[in-house]
Formats: sequence, structure tokens, C-alpha cells
Amino acid sequence: MKALVAEGGAMRGVFAAGVLDTFIDMEYKPFDFVIGVSAGASNLIGYLSDYPHRSINVITQLATSRRFFDWARFMKGGDLIDVKWLFEESNRLYPVDPEKLFDGIPFLAATTNIATGKADYYRIDRNNFHHAIEATTALPIAYKQTPCFSGGCYTDGGVADSIPVREAYRRGAREITVILSQPLNYSKKSLQTPWLMRKLFAEYPNMAEAMLQRSENYNESLEFIRQPPKGTVIRVIAPPDDFRVQRLTMRKSVLLEGYEMGLEEGRTHLRNLSGEHGLTRENCHFCL
Repeated sequence: MKALVAEGGAMRGVFAAGVLDTFIDMEYKPFDFVIGVSAGASNLIGYLSDYPHRSINVITQLATSRRFFDWARFMKGGDLIDVKWLFEESNRLYPVDPEKLFDGIPFLAATTNIATGKADYYRIDRNNFHHAIEATTALPIAYKQTPCFSGGCYTDGGVADSIPVREAYRRGAREITVILSQPLNYSKKSLQTPWLMRKLFAEYPNMAEAMLQRSENYNESLEFIRQPPKGTVIRVIAPPDDFRVQRLTMRKSVLLEGYEMGLEEGRTHLRNLSGEHGLTRENCHFCL
């Protein structure tokens, strides 16, 4: 089985938006299922519904607006980012074809269960679309709401599983394409203030522990990518070292630069797979 995994990373997801627009342009959809986390899941909406430029428009036209991102609102006790508004406004301005989105390639989103601190993975359908996307993008602390549905309450999937490549493997995928939102030389550092996490999430101790273990889980996923099980091929598309987009970058020029990098890396990836550079599906492990 073939799977596509899209990492989150808030505004850093603009890179994946570019990669996936290249895939749309080249009609590249060989996957048996896809898994997205946070911004990665949002980007997959446009990809699966064959809607080029949807993600970059959402990022540059909506996610940079004060209605979505507002420090003053946050300082007064409100949301720093309003993911519910972003989801609803995105669907109002850029509606998708429900048959393509829900009846085509199976689409899963990773969420973090606040009671257990573990990842729950939801197959996106017409009934849970709103709740699951809100949950997977609900950055802790920055988004004050706690989406609850299907018997649980959730926050950003990136807390428990930022790069669900191991989940893709567990579900039977043996040829996995991973779109990262950080350069290949990145590794996540441990939090230096565990006491603060435990205080902030005192009501949900398992969430606090998930936050503290996030860097370890992230780096273990990277190691899994570098050393996959026998019989498994993992291909990675990652931003170049000069990728300047940060989690909360709002400058449109920087975001568009990151998007162009995604377009180019997507083209390079497909050229590699076609053997244009002497690389083929058989010898292109971990190629960009």
C-alpha cells in the first residue's frame, strides 16, 4: 500500500501547499490513503478535492488576517488564532467538491485526545469534517476552545504525533511519501520548562506529559524515516535549509517564497521518480 503523510507546523505548512499543488498539476495521486496533521490536514483538503491554489489562498488571504491571528484578543483572554473561523471562512470562499473529498482517497486526520494524551486518527467524512479539522488544528493555548466529538475532546494532532509515518506503516503502507515542514537537518529540542507545562495543563496531566514527550516522539519519527523497517520505502520532501517560514510568520512575501520552494521541491520529487536524474522508484529512498 502507498500512503502520503503531511506534517503540520502552522504557517510552515505553506511548503506542503506548494508540493501538493505540484501534485495536482501533474495529476499525481497514487496513494491508497493519506494522513494529515494540523496544517497538513488542511492542505490535503485542496489536494484531494483537486482544487489548486486553495491552500495558498487560505494561508495568505485568511490566515494572515487579524480576524484569524490577533495578539490583542489573546492578551484579553481570547484566542490567539481562531481556527474555527478559518475553517468556516475557507469553506465559504473556497468550497470543495464533497464527492472528490469524501468518496475518493481515504483521508485521515491525527488529533490529540486531551484525556489520554494519545493520538486518535479519524477518517474524514461528511459527518465529522468540521469537528475533525477543527480538532487537528486546535493549537494548545493559542486556541482556547476544546473541540469535542465522537465521545472525546481534542487538541492539535501534532502534540501526540507530528509526523504520523509510523501510523501509516501500522495501517499497512510499505511505500510512504512524507512532506515535512522543517529542513532535513532539524531535530526538535526538549522543553526547558516542564513545570510550566504541568501547571498549564494541571487539569489534564496526560496532555502535559504528551507536551513534554513531543520532542522525543518527533525525533523518533525522524529516525523511523531514516531507518524504515525492511521492505518499506519512505520518500521525503522537505524544505531547503534557507526556508524562512516560521510557525507564526505573517509576511506574505516570506510565505509566497516558502510556497514557491514547495512547488519546486514537488517538481524535483516527481522528476526523481520518473528517473530523469538517474533515480527510480527502486533506488530513490529518502530522495528529495
